[in-house]
Amino acid sequence: MSILTRLINKDPAGDGTTPAAVPAAAPAPDPAVEAAARARDEEAAVAAALAAGDGAALARWVLEGSSSRVRQQAAQAIQDPEQLRELIRAVRGGNDKNVYRILTATRDAQLADIRGVQQQQADAEATAAAIARHAVLPYDPLNVATIEQLARRWESLATHAPAGLAAEVAAHLERAASVVREHERSLAEAAARESERQTALENASREREAATAAAAEAAAAATAEQAQLAEAAREAARLRQETEGSAVREIVGLLRQAQAALDRGSTARAARLHETLAARLPGAPALPPWFARQWQTVEARVAELRDWKTFTVAPKRAELLRRMQGLIGAEMSPEELARRIKGLQEEWRTLARGAPEEQAPEWQPFQEAANKAYEPCREHFARQAAVRRENQQRRESLLARLAAFAAEQLGEDADWRHVGRVLAEARDEWRRYAPVDQAVVKGLQERFHAQLGEIQGRLQAEIGRHVETKRALISRAAELIAAPDTRAAIDEAKQLQRRWQATGYVPRETDGGLWAEFRRHCDAIFARSAQESAAFAAALDAQESRATALCAELEALAGLEGDALRSGARELDRLRGEFDGIELPRRSARELRQRFSKASTRLGEALRRDRAAAAGRAWDEVYAAADALRGWRLAQTPDADDAEATARREAAAAAIGALGETPKGVKALLERRFAATEPNAPADLAANEAALRLLCVRAELGCDMPSPEPDQSLRREYQMKRLVESMGRGEPVAAASPDELALAWLAVGPVADAAYAGLVARFRECHGRATRSSGGGHR
Repeated sequence: MSILTRLINKDPAGDGTTPAAVPAAAPAPDPAVEAAARARDEEAAVAAALAAGDGAALARWVLEGSSSRVRQQAAQAIQDPEQLRELIRAVRGGNDKNVYRILTATRDAQLADIRGVQQQQADAEATAAAIARHAVLPYDPLNVATIEQLARRWESLATHAPAGLAAEVAAHLERAASVVREHERSLAEAAARESERQTALENASREREAATAAAAEAAAAATAEQAQLAEAAREAARLRQETEGSAVREIVGLLRQAQAALDRGSTARAARLHETLAARLPGAPALPPWFARQWQTVEARVAELRDWKTFTVAPKRAELLRRMQGLIGAEMSPEELARRIKGLQEEWRTLARGAPEEQAPEWQPFQEAANKAYEPCREHFARQAAVRRENQQRRESLLARLAAFAAEQLGEDADWRHVGRVLAEARDEWRRYAPVDQAVVKGLQERFHAQLGEIQGRLQAEIGRHVETKRALISRAAELIAAPDTRAAIDEAKQLQRRWQATGYVPRETDGGLWAEFRRHCDAIFARSAQESAAFAAALDAQESRATALCAELEALAGLEGDALRSGARELDRLRGEFDGIELPRRSARELRQRFSKASTRLGEALRRDRAAAAGRAWDEVYAAADALRGWRLAQTPDADDAEATARREAAAAAIGALGETPKGVKALLERRFAATEPNAPADLAANEAALRLLCVRAELGCDMPSPEPDQSLRREYQMKRLVESMGRGEPVAAASPDELALAWLAVGPVADAAYAGLVARFRECHGRATRSSGGGHR
């Protein structure tokens, strides 16, 4: 049984059963109850079709479901791409926009999945091609890094690669790995040979050093023996002198201590030392001549200091107390205030040195005044302590961020230029976070320098490798200066410049000197082809002038109209071929290509507008001739006026004969219809009107225009018919072109004036829109 038969024979409930006969005596069913039951039956039918995988039944419910809920449930179950395309065409322009959105969303999701798979396959093929290109190259550190990156990318794309490609990629990667292993083996052999040579040199050096050390040891032993004898003699003399002068030095030392105590104002200590000296002098050995004078001076100063302590300390203490009280609430900086308070306290302690009396009565008021005066300093220094703690926390945070940065960023693909900037910023930030408490500053500094040193070491190692690579490029550029083939030397110099740009980060202060040397060699290479460069530049200028002229010529063609435009358009292929064959200078290539492309686009748009206008005029004449023919055929009635019929016949013949260039088959169709018209032949106006109304609906479907409300049922009926035909064939039914629909319109018989006016307006609106979008239709 065909799909069409199944759809036509299915009952509305979709379950294939025949409704039971209703007893004659039963009352009429309630419409609301009947509608609810029908909705439940339809939902059950949709569920059954979904469970059975019946796509035809689901498509039928999408179009014929009595409720939006049923249609949407059926639309959500449609997954077949062909069904989706047919149903989208069928419901486009209808009233149920939600069903249209569900179908288009499903289609878009499927297309997105297909495009995603295609893109992944394309990426896999491109990666495989890149691996194949790099695998055949000789060993180069940059090439090794590139292959490693490509291999990692291939691992993420291998599952999407076409069959057989994975084996080819594996072979290419193995070949690249063999090149690396061969290079490493060569390096290992060279290192082994160098190690053997260094071992031989070290053995010879150790033998020479051993002989030299033996001779030096013998000489040193003899010298040491002589030095020991001389030192023993000097030690004996020194002991004699120390024994004789120890008593003198001890007494002189006590005198010096007494003088120092007097200088400090330590009366008590100076008095005790004076008494000790007085007791030691009677039994002392011979003293230096100056000792007696200084001893008399010490005795006098001790007596004077005792008198000063007695008469001047009390007034001085009162003065210090007054000055300390004056500092309470003083307007000065906390640092200056603290310095003055400390100075007064030092003066107080100086007065108290050597004083034998008990604690002075002014001490308690002096201490209280010092505490009150120091209160602003205490708050200020507390704030400074808080700042130091905050700076400590910020430095701890900076250390943590540096550790995280080192763990995350210093991998194989590290951005070393960024690493250099991070180090510089870290040093600046560390300096800003000062001061810090002295108790922790040393530990923080050590940790900071340790972390910075590790990162800096890795950065310097990487920079060293990059510098060596650039030095190798400089050496090769120097060799190319004497190369016999100038063009080949220039080409290789350009390759060297590209490799220079691809080389990793080197600090500006180092890179500047290297670049200057490399640039000097490259300039020397390029200078050899000065004449060639000048000739090439002249040729490029000529090519640029010719390209400019071609652009101007094409722009002039785009500004033409009518026959001149159509005649000039034949030059487009010649102009484009000549322009594409021109080698343009880099400075103007992009601008000239854009200018030529814009002029080509303008010319194409002008041609499309011209063709659309010509097609519109031709169809206007065709529809006018068809209307004249319709008027004559309407006049073919037994009671029509013969004169009017004759006039309409002549008007129709003149309109058809005056047609110029028309779409293929149009004029012949009108001539056949004119020749086939018989006098007083009856016309089925209703059938003709129905045929034209169906053509209007088909045209509106083709250009996505809505149909009037009275024709909505006709539109759905036609959509269902097309869907059934598509399912029966197993492929979509192609829609008729606008010109094919127009030929069908012209072939329909006459329609009354009242109905024809509205129908022809709808059809010509659709036909005109399709003609304009296609650029004119026929040629």
